[in-house]
Formats: sequence, structure tokens, C-alpha cells
Amino acid sequence: MIEAKDIDLNLLVVFQEVFQERQISSVARKLNLSQPAVSNALARLRKTFNDELFVRTSLGMQPTPLAQQLADPIAAALANVTKALNQQERFDSPNSQRRFTIAMTDVGEMYFMPLLIEQCRQLAPHIQIATVRANSVDLMAEMETGRIDLALGAFDEISGALYHRRLFQQDYVCLHRQHHPVLRDAGEEVGLKEFLAAEHLIVSTKESPYDKINQALEKAGISAGANFTVPHFSAVPYILSHTDLVAIVPQKLAASAAQHFRLAYSKVPLKLPSLQTNIFWHRRFSQDEGNQWLRQCLVDLFADI
Repeated sequence: MIEAKDIDLNLLVVFQEVFQERQISSVARKLNLSQPAVSNALARLRKTFNDELFVRTSLGMQPTPLAQQLADPIAAALANVTKALNQQERFDSPNSQRRFTIAMTDVGEMYFMPLLIEQCRQLAPHIQIATVRANSVDLMAEMETGRIDLALGAFDEISGALYHRRLFQQDYVCLHRQHHPVLRDAGEEVGLKEFLAAEHLIVSTKESPYDKINQALEKAGISAGANFTVPHFSAVPYILSHTDLVAIVPQKLAASAAQHFRLAYSKVPLKLPSLQTNIFWHRRFSQDEGNQWLRQCLVDLFADI
């Protein structure tokens, strides 16, 4: 019994062309091969099937009864292979019901989701978007399997393993309530004295890159003396709007919170690293049309370049 592993797929292509053309020279031209190469392929086919397959006559290469039997199944098999190799699921955004999962932080949810939801409602009203916390899963493994489609954030530790595209870069700022008793006269520039005198709310995450911010605050003597900490950013605007605490947050979060919580923000009088936010996706899905569509939506909505 002949198994698929016993035969070179290219030999079946030669078989199909000889069956159709009946001339070695025509097959050679069509496949961009030399005539000896076509003859050699026929010899290998004859050995595999233990049959002449094609016999030279005055009317060209005529198929044997076995070749006649093989012709239709081989043609169908090659057509299926061609279809499989060129098969790519088309993403029809207005009608797609696909579910996408995006990993992001709580800050990312506050910043990205409102605009993204509105954009999807207009362009792809039937798709579903779900978010997961980037720190709650094995991000690399989940993206490799396709359970997570994209990641949004500043994940320095995975940027080399996944494809990524920059969205924007921003600074950290000092967020506080309007008419703050210590910072009320600081304006856009907070003096170091006022900054150190204010009581700070610390976001106590160990995740990169915010861990670098906490290290800088600790070096300035702030974290060690802080009485109040929270594990994430989402509660920060609520707390600051009702207290005299201040917090160091990304500028885009501060700008959004200032509008909704009657807050203000100022430049930080410390040297802090900037924050670059990227889209990340696994190379397995780089050519996936749905993945490409969602990435482009995010670029159109949020990219600063």
C-alpha cells in the first residue's frame, strides 16, 4: 500500500500536467522545468506505482488504465491542497460575530475601552470585546494559543517575544484635587518642597514599569512615609476627589480623571521615566484579518504618530 509519505507532492503535479498535456515538452515549459527533469519525475512515479502510467505513442503520452483511474482523485487532491494553502478566513467587520480578548491594565480599560466600544458599535456592531488583566494570566502562553488576541500596555518584558507597534508615549504627573491646600499655588510646576510636603497615595503594584516609579518615590523618601496605598489605579480618582492626597499617575489617566472628578494635575519635580504604550500581538496571528482589523482600529483611535 502506498502511503502519502511515500510520494513527493511535486510528482503528482507532474502527473496531472502530463495527463492534461500529453507532451513532455509542453509540461516542461508549463512547470518551468527541463525535459529531463520531467522524464525523471515520470520515472519515479512509474517506480512508485509499478506501472508505466504514460506510454509514448504517435499521439503523445497516452495514459495507461491505472493512470486513467488515478487522474480524477489526484486532480481533486491537488485542488484541495491548493485551496488549503490559500485559505484565509475573510473578516467582514459589519457582519462578523467574532469575539476578541485584549489584555490590558485597569488604566488601559479606563482609557481605551470607551472609545474602542463606540468605534466597534459603528464599524462592527456584532463583534464582542472582552478584557483580561495582563497580570492575571500567563500572557505569552495565552497569546501564543490565541486565547488572547492583543495586549495593550508597556510590557517591557515581552516586547522582544511578540510583534509590537507603538501607540503613544506619555509622562507621569502629580494628580490632586482642585484647590489643594499644599499645591494650590503650584500651577503647572510643582516645587519639590510642596511635592514632598503633600501626603501621597501610593499605587503599590510591583508590575513593570510602574515599579520604577515607586522606586523613584522611595528614593525621594515618599513611599516609606506613606500611610495610604491601593493595589491599582482605578480607585485613585475617587479617593483624590474626596481627600487632600496626591498620586503619581500616567498623564492620559490624569487628563481624563480631571474632567470627571474635578481634579487637577501638575508636573512632577522628580526625574521619572516616560511611559510608552504599545500594541502587542503574536506572530502566529500577524496575517489574521480580524487581528489586523482590530490593530488598525486601535492605531486609528490612539496612535500619536
